[in-house]
Amino acid sequence: MILVWLIGILLIGGVLAWLAERWSAQLPRWISLVAIGTDLVLAAIIWAGSAFHGTQPWLDEVDWNWVPSFGIHFHLALDGLSLLMLMLTFLLGIMAVLASWTEIRERVGFFHFNLMWVLAGIAGVFLAMDLFLFYFAWELMLVPMYFLIVIWGHERRVYAGAKFFLFTQCSGLLMLIAILALYFLHHQATGVYTFEYSQLLNSRLSPRVELWMMLGFFVAFAVKLPVVPLHTWLPDAHTQAPTAGSVILAGLLLKTGAYGLLRFVVPLFPHAAHEFTPVALALAVTGIVYGAVMAYSQTDLKRLVAYTSVSHLGFVLLGIFSWNQLALQGAIMTMICHGLSTGALFVLVGGLQERLNTRDLGQMGGLWAVVPRLSGAALFFGLASLGLPGLGDFVGEFLVMLGSYQVSIAATVVTCLGVLASTFYALRMVQRAFQGPNTHAWKIPDLDLREGFMMAVMIIGLLGLGLYPQPVFKTCDRPLENLQREAQPAIAAVRR
Repeated sequence: MILVWLIGILLIGGVLAWLAERWSAQLPRWISLVAIGTDLVLAAIIWAGSAFHGTQPWLDEVDWNWVPSFGIHFHLALDGLSLLMLMLTFLLGIMAVLASWTEIRERVGFFHFNLMWVLAGIAGVFLAMDLFLFYFAWELMLVPMYFLIVIWGHERRVYAGAKFFLFTQCSGLLMLIAILALYFLHHQATGVYTFEYSQLLNSRLSPRVELWMMLGFFVAFAVKLPVVPLHTWLPDAHTQAPTAGSVILAGLLLKTGAYGLLRFVVPLFPHAAHEFTPVALALAVTGIVYGAVMAYSQTDLKRLVAYTSVSHLGFVLLGIFSWNQLALQGAIMTMICHGLSTGALFVLVGGLQERLNTRDLGQMGGLWAVVPRLSGAALFFGLASLGLPGLGDFVGEFLVMLGSYQVSIAATVVTCLGVLASTFYALRMVQRAFQGPNTHAWKIPDLDLREGFMMAVMIIGLLGLGLYPQPVFKTCDRPLENLQREAQPAIAAVRR
């Protein structure tokens, strides 16, 4: 039942936050903070009390008949991989609430309702083991995020929200078609109607049909990841979203695409995924280099940070389709650390925009002498973004490259060029915004206690993961072994 409560607390908290606005504008903020904090504590308790080396595939599980006549179950299950993603979800959820504390002043209750329901949908994606339920949670994320962008976003928010909606909705419909095709083909082969993940594994499919169904799933997850050239919604959505929306988008929604590739694409369609690997690796390295080059060319600080996500998530795609233990460990570490470092950068950019009323790098400069704490935090997270050794991003990217080297030396070499390019955009961001003379005579306040707390939490997280990543590896090792075991027989048969 604790898995149901992890989602239910967010749904109930969102409704209460909406209703509470009639009494106080502060009350919705505190309700959201308490609800997400409660979920974080529950997830931490599960983590602390779980045995990761047992024989059971799940740490916790709920499986109820939902619509028996169609073989639909309300099936939630938690393993180490899901647990890590949930911990990241609740931590960044708290950061999103704190980041919006002074920024959001209108319709505060409805804002927190949408924020909480987005988080509930994300938690559902990480827990659902019935494909119908998974799709339901996948779509649940879409509408609240759309409202967050178009109501509380910036100057071109309606355009950005519509673009986000169209890209994610159309790609989601492709996944729905693939789910239904798998559902009916499984019934044709076994006589059983089911959306259960475990029963759909190793379904008997012809190579051509498997490829098309895999592509249906892949496109949906590639849009959300995002993969070049399906990424064009991302810079606009990030740039126009409020700070909390950017944190959720970069830190969490993009990770649902990576999670879907890990959990569903390769295990459900191993033959097709193996055949598609060269294309996926090419897309990954293209995204790594392209995202870094585009980030370097930006003058809008928020858009610059948005393009870094395209580059960093290319490492995740590279690691997933390399499909060995080192690369998969690196992909998961990159997912977590990207959420922390890029989430923190969006918080800092939001704080600068709130103070300066601009995101234009040409209007900045010399801020180090004015706001040294904010500038120092930006330098730290810029160094994390370029993969400085000793920080978590370096561990993830290094492991991905070690793993990908076993699969494609050429892809690894090109990836190194992307790492080099990341150095240029990170240092350019710091130099243009914070170094040099203060030509505009800015006089703005430095980080306050709330913002300093947020930065400290994410700095400690990245340092801890960079210096001692073993807790993450220990947590995800068994789920990764299970995923590889599910796909390996089919892949081995192809190689023979």
